[in-house]
Amino acid sequence: MKKLTIASDVNQVLSTIKGIEAQLSSMALNANNPEASKIFHETMLVIGEIKTDLQNRKTQLELAEPQYKS
Repeated sequence: MKKLTIASDVNQVLSTIKGIEAQLSSMALNANNPEASKIFHETMLVIGEIKTDLQNRKTQLELAEPQYKS
C-alpha cells in the first residue's frame, strides 16, 4: 500500500503547487505596488519551474514503476 501513498502524495503536492502558482499570479495582477507585482510574478515563475520539475519526476516514476501511475 505504500506505493499508492507515494503517487497520492505527489499528486497532492502538484495540486498544492498549482494553487500557489494561481494565487501568486492573482497577487501579481492585483498588487498596487509595481515592485510587489514584480516580486509576485517572479516567484510565480519559480514555482512554475518547481511544478514542471515535479511533473517530470512523476512521469519518470510512472515509467520506472507502473504501479505508481495514477
